Amino acid sequence: MKFVLYSIALLLFSLGMQAQTTVNRDPVIARMVSEISADSLRAHVTRLVSFGTRHTMSSVAPQRGLSAARQWVLSRFQQYAKQSGGRLTAQIDTWTLQPDGKRVDVPTQMGNVMATLKGTDPNDDRIFLVSGHIDSRVTDVMNRTADAPGANDDGSGTAAVIELCRVMSKVPFPATIVFVTVCGEEQGLLGANHLAQRAKDEKWNLEALLNNDIMGSNNSPDTRVTDNTRVRVFSEGLPGYQTDSLAANIRQYGLENDGKSRQLARYTKEVGERYVDQLEVVMVYRNDRFLRGGDHTPFVTRGFPAVRITEMNENFAHQHQDLRTQDGVEYGDYVKFMDFDYLRKNTAMNLAVLANLAKAPSMPQNVTVEARNLTNSTSLFWQAPKAGGSAGRKIKGYYVLMRETYWPFWQKKFFTDKVGLTLPYSKDHYFFAVQAVSEDENESLPVIPRPSLR
Repeated sequence: MKFVLYSIALLLFSLGMQAQTTVNRDPVIARMVSEISADSLRAHVTRLVSFGTRHTMSSVAPQRGLSAARQWVLSRFQQYAKQSGGRLTAQIDTWTLQPDGKRVDVPTQMGNVMATLKGTDPNDDRIFLVSGHIDSRVTDVMNRTADAPGANDDGSGTAAVIELCRVMSKVPFPATIVFVTVCGEEQGLLGANHLAQRAKDEKWNLEALLNNDIMGSNNSPDTRVTDNTRVRVFSEGLPGYQTDSLAANIRQYGLENDGKSRQLARYTKEVGERYVDQLEVVMVYRNDRFLRGGDHTPFVTRGFPAVRITEMNENFAHQHQDLRTQDGVEYGDYVKFMDFDYLRKNTAMNLAVLANLAKAPSMPQNVTVEARNLTNSTSLFWQAPKAGGSAGRKIKGYYVLMRETYWPFWQKKFFTDKVGLTLPYSKDHYFFAVQAVSEDENESLPVIPRPSLR
């Protein structure tokens, strides 16, 4: 009897240990995450600051101003292209902007520095984009001559993009990843508007944009909070386009909290926290902060899923400020006010999300929920992704995600290798979504089912 009881106890303990193994890290992604370097990020930011000012309309000079900074970023991308096996290409996408009567008062050559890591699957046209803005400013947004270090705003986001390219360019991904430092953010999201319109005109299959802006400091002067364990992800709820035509469907099925950008934010939280220790991804249910704007918005308004990643506690004495000391307070966006281990974690979070997306299959197609009958269960059906099994990449199966209607992120996850699943949970009480899963446990973005009423 004692032996039987011992065996049962051992079995229960074993099952308990198995039940606690809930986080599966892809070893390839985990290795890349470990390669993100605080020292490397510091070197990138320090070099960006060395250009004095990166104002959009700063004069052209060999070692000062935005033009010189752009050329340096391009040289970094070109250097990383040598380790990519021919998959990475880099360029500056340039155009001339005429005076707009607002924040551009002279004809100005604009340029987004872009590095494209081409996907290895010829049947996979998905694009995942990560951005930071390269320009900087002081108090007067038209002051193009004063020193504007821009270490955190947005040297941090630009450095993150450079570091992501450094690490990820060595690894093949089925889908394409684009690393971009956009210009003209401080003058009105000019570079992002240009790129978002290009993506729309050229019909990019852009499934996600991660915009990084002010992500490398950890303290707030007015609340005196210092915390390098949390980062904010801003996302819109209702879509910023075609709202009138979509409103009836959104209201009827309670989907106010399930737009594409909000789904991307949930994905960012789950995957980011899976790979980066001591970091909580805090979802903020707003497109952006009060009185501020970001480079994700031009993509959101054109229908692309896009989020903004920003530090938890902003220090406004170190943003958009003339360099000075006043009433004992030092103003200015200097390197010395940054936390590079915090920037490392936030950059690593970006990497985990981008890599998991680019390694995952495409999203399942035609996802529906059976809604023709009154039932206390839920039946979901879908079709395989269009590019799921090409180039030797096999789909392991699918996750059906579930959460209560008031819950901010997914609570339960059910695996199946079929293209349909019935669950003993009422469709009236929960929201559901479906992800495709690769053999390496990389999940696609979730797809919310549409009701099947016929």
